[in-house]
Amino acid sequence: MSDAEAEGWPCLLSEEVSRILVDPLLDGRVFSAVVALTVAINETRGEVPGHTASDKWPELRRIPVGRDGSLGLAEYVVAARAEEPHCVLTRIQLL
Repeated sequence: MSDAEAEGWPCLLSEEVSRILVDPLLDGRVFSAVVALTVAINETRGEVPGHTASDKWPELRRIPVGRDGSLGLAEYVVAARAEEPHCVLTRIQLL
């Protein structure tokens, strides 16, 4: 496998997710869990263990945030067919 093939894909943040992450009142555990999630999405090119995919739109993935979803649920989209493949963390539903 070449270095290019081994690289992950960028994990971009939607405006909604960006607003959540810059909120000074955000619990540090949530911030850390979301950052760890973006790293996992990058490294696996969106194939994060434990994700579920939508039947109608398989590029849309859902994954628990925190241990067993204790902090919430995140949604992300895998744009594998884009000219420059990437993922977008589109939404976070906090508990």
